[in-house]
Amino acid sequence: MTFTQNLNLWYSENKRFLPWRESKNPYRVWLSEIILQQTKIVQGMPYFNRFIEAYPTVKDLANANQQEVLKLWEGLGYYSRARNLHETAKFISEDLGAVFPNNYSDLLKLKGVGEYTAAAISSICFNENQAVLDGNVFRVLSRFFGVSTPIDTGLGKKEFRALAQLNLDLNNPGDYNQAIMDFGSEVCKPKQPLCSSCVLNLDCQAFQTNSQGEFPVKRGKTKVRDVYFYYILLEGEDGVSIRKRENGIWQGLYEFPYVESDKELSQSEIQSKLKSELNIVSEGHMVEIPSSTKPHKLSHLKIHSKFYSLEQGPGDYIFSKWDNLKNYPFPVLISNFVKEFKDK
Repeated sequence: MTFTQNLNLWYSENKRFLPWRESKNPYRVWLSEIILQQTKIVQGMPYFNRFIEAYPTVKDLANANQQEVLKLWEGLGYYSRARNLHETAKFISEDLGAVFPNNYSDLLKLKGVGEYTAAAISSICFNENQAVLDGNVFRVLSRFFGVSTPIDTGLGKKEFRALAQLNLDLNNPGDYNQAIMDFGSEVCKPKQPLCSSCVLNLDCQAFQTNSQGEFPVKRGKTKVRDVYFYYILLEGEDGVSIRKRENGIWQGLYEFPYVESDKELSQSEIQSKLKSELNIVSEGHMVEIPSSTKPHKLSHLKIHSKFYSLEQGPGDYIFSKWDNLKNYPFPVLISNFVKEFKDK
């Protein structure tokens, strides 16, 4: 059997029953694909279920306010996905009459929808012959065919896109795309792939040369930078001051006032930056709040955080009772701190 036939056979016997596969509803497929970007299925599944319960249709999502959407998204990270999700829902609802585009080209015009997501929706929901290309597909194709062209180059992406399209099942592109993604996740794993029981191992170049760990090839990795965030809790009567972030990766989320540094700071240095950057003058002793918060890792940053308490501060922030903080969307490192702080 061919590569494609073997994959289809494996999928017919090992297909995962996922809620967005119960129908070819483009809203559900789109929602699942956005949630699962940079997120494993086991982590994303509860979020998908909560979103469907809160917003059964694209109109329901469009009618929500952004703060509600961000709060429901809290903990998933990459919050631009949530903002784009909401904006696109409003566009589809208001400008397209709540009808999803039914082809790859028009899907690509939606905010937050790239080549992979457009190919997934168009093939699964509308049977369009568009091959998906994500991390799982790169890994399966590079190992099986022994392709050593770096996947993070223009040439590599072009080569793999052509290879993916060449092996696409033109009679059933949606199931084939789901098959190769499931296969990469369940069998052809990044580490400890299940090669001994793999239906493709007889013709797999990486398995035959014992070089699975060398594929896919990448030219270089993103350098991760250490940064230090010093959060200040301006506490009042049974509450604390917060502010809404207007830009950056956490745009639209809420946070405590903070100062940032590319090196660790002493308390006197923190107080100096508070005064110069935030116009916060410490009238009392700044007290560090013990926390088990671990460094927060992003694709390009490793954020080390500390929390300090001040009894007084300026009045140009939002003041919230501690019990009301649950209504605001926070970055997960602050959300975890708040839960720990309240439990003490």
